[in-house]
Amino acid sequence: MPNESKDLRFVRDATYANPQPPSCRILKDDMKNEYISPRTPIRIGSRGSQLALWQANHILYALRDAGYEVELEVIRTTGDRMQQPGFVLPPGLDGKGIFIKEIEEALESGRIDLAVHSLKDLPTRLAPQFTLAAIPRRADARDVWVCEQFWGLHTLPENGRIGTTSPRRRAQLLALRPDVTFVEIRGNIDTRLKKLAAGQCDALVLAAAGLDRLKRAEWVHQRFSPDEICPAPGQGALALETRAEGFLATDAPDEGRDAFLRNAVAFLNHPATRFCVDTERHALDLLGGGCQLPVGVHVIPPSEPECDHYRIYAQVVAPDGECMVQLDQAEPLNRRATSEFLGNRIAEDLKSRGALELLQPQMTA
Repeated sequence: MPNESKDLRFVRDATYANPQPPSCRILKDDMKNEYISPRTPIRIGSRGSQLALWQANHILYALRDAGYEVELEVIRTTGDRMQQPGFVLPPGLDGKGIFIKEIEEALESGRIDLAVHSLKDLPTRLAPQFTLAAIPRRADARDVWVCEQFWGLHTLPENGRIGTTSPRRRAQLLALRPDVTFVEIRGNIDTRLKKLAAGQCDALVLAAAGLDRLKRAEWVHQRFSPDEICPAPGQGALALETRAEGFLATDAPDEGRDAFLRNAVAFLNHPATRFCVDTERHALDLLGGGCQLPVGVHVIPPSEPECDHYRIYAQVVAPDGECMVQLDQAEPLNRRATSEFLGNRIAEDLKSRGALELLQPQMTA
């Protein structure tokens, strides 16, 4: 049975801001004319993969529908170049930094105004010159089983080959099926699906959100529940990154424009998603951070207005899958509780059950 916390209650899904009076809208339109025009549009930076472009264009069209001039710039990152044979990762970059380094450089200089990321690709602590101006509503955060021949993990033959490079997924899969083996399958979604079709592995485990967004879920026959395979913190959510207040563009600083840009994207923020992913990322940060740790944390907001709790899932797994620390809790709501408070509670609960002992080999590697 789930553990029930008696003393912890959480904030309900906040509503969007009240409609602005006509005078505020007139002022906002005047500011839009001053800072955003066909000659000075909002410039979005994105990686060039099919999924990254879908995500960036999703935000671009939302901003255009709101009346803003917007353009998109594709930026090639270290993560894109590492797909090339013989590529060597530069020192000082971890698994998350490889997908954002060049984009953040463009954001810092002022070449772009807004970066659209998969939130799970971002480090738990941003550099101080950046901020997450909005987190839109999250898509399906679950991991999925991709295989046409075998419709579930339990049907895969003994010693079956699963394509994934994620330490978290590997450990979680071994906890469910100790006999499976793993194949290094890299690249974008289309590349991975082609490698699966070519027989380089028997199945893939991928994030549901990417396949759903690209409408490539035709081979998905199992969506893992969070108590089977707990998603990575922030999985399924997008992050809209801008320059932080007080940190102006190095090439053409404009404090008024930066403030306007942060306000311009604020309507895309989904408060319930923000609370959940901030909680997840704070818990991961307290456990050591990084995508190389076999850690899953997932917070589900109330699904109905009358629902009175958040659902908390967390897993810390030994690399061989032999040992696991797991949480499955229903937490009552409290308007005063913060995501930092809840994330701290989750991390401390996991630590008290021995999570750090399972993570120590990875944290010192």
